[in-house]
Amino acid sequence: MSHFSRILKSGITAALALGISLQVSAQTKEAVATTPKALRDDITIEYYMKVEPEAVRIIQHPLTGEIYYTTFFGDVLKIVTVDGKPESKKILSVEDHGIPRLQGAAFHGNTLFLAGNVSVNNNKGNKGRMVRYEMKSGVEKPEMTVVFNTVEYGANKTTFDHGWNALEISPDGKYIFVNTGARTDHGEVQDNGGEYPNARDNALTANIFRFPIDAKDLLLSTDVPKLKADGYLYAEGIRNAYDMAFDPKGNLFAVSNSGDYDHPEDMFWVRQGHHYGFPWIMGGIENPQQFPDFQPDPEKDPFLSKFAFAWLMKYFHNDPDFPKRPAGVTFTPSVQNLGPDANEYRDRKTGVVMDGDTTGVTVGTFNAHSSPLALFFDTNKALGKDLAGDGFVIRYTGGPRNGVVNPNPLRRQGKDLLHLDMIYDKATDNYKVKTTRIIEGFTAPTDALLVGSTLYIIEYGGKQGGNKAGGGIWKVNLPANEKMTKKSKKKRS
Repeated sequence: MSHFSRILKSGITAALALGISLQVSAQTKEAVATTPKALRDDITIEYYMKVEPEAVRIIQHPLTGEIYYTTFFGDVLKIVTVDGKPESKKILSVEDHGIPRLQGAAFHGNTLFLAGNVSVNNNKGNKGRMVRYEMKSGVEKPEMTVVFNTVEYGANKTTFDHGWNALEISPDGKYIFVNTGARTDHGEVQDNGGEYPNARDNALTANIFRFPIDAKDLLLSTDVPKLKADGYLYAEGIRNAYDMAFDPKGNLFAVSNSGDYDHPEDMFWVRQGHHYGFPWIMGGIENPQQFPDFQPDPEKDPFLSKFAFAWLMKYFHNDPDFPKRPAGVTFTPSVQNLGPDANEYRDRKTGVVMDGDTTGVTVGTFNAHSSPLALFFDTNKALGKDLAGDGFVIRYTGGPRNGVVNPNPLRRQGKDLLHLDMIYDKATDNYKVKTTRIIEGFTAPTDALLVGSTLYIIEYGGKQGGNKAGGGIWKVNLPANEKMTKKSKKKRS
């Protein structure tokens, strides 16, 4: 599962109870002493500022250049300069937009889009919601328009209810894309104590939607044919694409979390009408619960840890009513990772963790349980050297804990920034990627914003014992495209 989604769903106290080491207390003091480490000589990193707890997204107003960030509990904050130092200024709250679990934010021109989830039926049900604001200069409270609400569908008592989250604007400005994650770990029944009988995933979960940029006052139902006829349901079968981004050629990519089984974490080239396999396939590996003879046993199945939350809660079980694969549908596989990093995998025959660099096997796409977030591309070709025009992603989990190397070979590295060199493969009509670590040592990084050759990475932070902790923003200076830099200087002069 996505550890990040688990934290957002259950809160930091529950996360710690589940054994997730967040290391977020005293963030301001730790940040200066534990600066992330650049793995290249042409990258420098400095601490930029402290932010409010539970920060999720960092975005830029494309017309003013101002930087904003959002929190999971609904605040929208603008970074302002006071006495020469960056500070947070609250612009909107949940009382304004009505989204108590705010997970998506994006600008299009002067318009701010927000998306997330609304609990109903005494927190047993959920509704998705997206709104827009016209951020006019000098207006204290900008005007809000509802883009969509969904019908009620079952939430659940688990940590796997991912909800509506990532937003992305098409390069031509005509559409806004939104991801809605699965409400299950791997397609099992989650009926919330019987309140929503036999509920698994539905049309409003584990899919990517696309709406006209000016859409308003829509009501989305679980009627798949209607959603497709209206042109809203764009791509299906992606467990939780918590981040999406367009590359310089206009291709949409998404990174997704797999579940508590040792499936790799997917990166997909997202195309209209394609189905990407969830809940039958994740990370190129079939979900065993779909088979009628499945009898889960961690002692016999190395892909299933006896410490996995979904195993402890008995979500892995013999499931003869598991839905059949959709007839006549070919699943589109994930981008294949060529290494040299994030390409460790568990061998299907032996169960032994292997390194693709040694075996020559490609992985679809990143090592299991890495929770890829903050996908972005250098669409303006502002970066120099081998980074120009390429992609990047953060691994939220993994890596050393309190300086001790993680004993799990699938999690030895993590909490880092990966450089993605995308390669189109004509034979498969899909992409492959060369993946290289370039920074390590973040603490719960959730999102990134590239402004020219400067990268801002925001960390989640959190709350402990009722006290505010908060995270921080790191300012990363990447090698710049010298031609772009000279043009910029010439314009200013």
